[in-house]
Amino acid sequence: MLKFLVRTTAFTALSVALASSATLPLAAQETPLNPDGKVASKSVWLTLTPQQKSDVFAFAEPYKDYLRHAKSAGLSTAEFLSLAKAAGFTEFTSPSQIKPGAKLIFDNRDRAVVFAVIGSDSVETGTRIVATHQDSPHLNLKSRPVVGAPGSVALLKTTLYGGIKKYQWSNLPLALVGRIDTTDGRHLQVNIGFAPGDPVFVIADAAPHSDSLLRTRTYTTVLAGEEMNPVAGSIPSEKNSVADQVMAALRAKFNIKDEDLVAAELELVPATQPADVGIDNGLTGSWGQDDKALSYAASRSIFDLKGTPKKTAMVYVTNFEEVGSINNTGANSQFLDTVFTELMDAQKKGASALDVRHALRNAAVLSADCNDGVNPLFPGNSEASNAAIVGYGVTIKRYGAGFDPNAEFTARIIALLDKNNITWQTQTPRVEVGGGGTIGGFLSARNMEVLDVGIPLLSMHATYEMSSKVDHWSIYKFFGAFYGME
Repeated sequence: MLKFLVRTTAFTALSVALASSATLPLAAQETPLNPDGKVASKSVWLTLTPQQKSDVFAFAEPYKDYLRHAKSAGLSTAEFLSLAKAAGFTEFTSPSQIKPGAKLIFDNRDRAVVFAVIGSDSVETGTRIVATHQDSPHLNLKSRPVVGAPGSVALLKTTLYGGIKKYQWSNLPLALVGRIDTTDGRHLQVNIGFAPGDPVFVIADAAPHSDSLLRTRTYTTVLAGEEMNPVAGSIPSEKNSVADQVMAALRAKFNIKDEDLVAAELELVPATQPADVGIDNGLTGSWGQDDKALSYAASRSIFDLKGTPKKTAMVYVTNFEEVGSINNTGANSQFLDTVFTELMDAQKKGASALDVRHALRNAAVLSADCNDGVNPLFPGNSEASNAAIVGYGVTIKRYGAGFDPNAEFTARIIALLDKNNITWQTQTPRVEVGGGGTIGGFLSARNMEVLDVGIPLLSMHATYEMSSKVDHWSIYKFFGAFYGME
């Protein structure tokens, strides 16, 4: 019998009680119950043995180390490639490598990657795939990024990447990361703002002494897009402006021409580092956990996979999800099709396009992406009976409107979770209030069976997001069990 789990917590009830009932929608005041009238579930923390609790905290430490380095999609890929090779994975170079038990890397331009452990069954009979994305909201530099500004400073001109609340990025130390590829063929890594002694970049806010002209701006327009420009320098010379001096410093530091910046991929990200949140150390705080959290959990789960699975196990880490999964490293590219073709052609010489389509049709996919959790300050933003709660385990996301998988596939996943004693919950946003999207649609368009799953975050898409260590550990365990699903 399938268990229909509805979640609530003591802190949700407390938040609702503290809030004014006159200002909260009725949905926020509901107390979800099971048919027997009892509260449906409890925190995963309360189900752990002492050893499991120790495992949860141990799992969080290398994750934080990954977050310290994975400040862009390219840097994230580099971290994963290093971890994969340490776990015995090798770059795919020849069809002869594709044999049961082989651990292979399919690298797509160092910005997206597939890790595969070849199973004993043919790829055509089915695969088990966890698909994630490793890009996170940030600011990109424009092609001509340095401009002078009033107040005798130079600014960096930026464009927005992903859904952000712009006001959160002011008065915050920002670091500059990415790459510059020069016209003379050099590849330069840029990382300014994280090393001791590095300068940082800051978007200046208006002082309360002189901001009366700005006070009519609303919540989402405190800063306009063209105002998201951090200070890059402030010292002129007798002959040159501050902007000229900043450009001269960039030329000297990287030995580049102005035109090289046109080809650069440079991002501004918070110059903060991950840390535990709360006196009990139960949460991980960091920028970029959507969706680096699940990219790490998925990658770790396949790196830790023992033996030869029956079905080929794969992790697909993509790029550009926050802007629509576009470009040749996003989930809407042909890269995954190419990987399937390589696998099929090695196992079935002269495999046809129809053979590849059969392999895609038989694939089972978890589209793993973070979701927002019930906010302790704003519980009314969620619909209580279908809201995901931090610390309550894996989220099965049900969006409706054609985004959900077939019922039989969802039932298989629920049975797998229950069989492995992995706590799970559901999330459906409040109607006409919330929403979201994942890469799942691009995979189901290939006739794959796809279910959206995740873990809840607090302050999702903010400059500092919070995740529960027990949720992260739970979904890691879930991915490991999924690879063995019949």
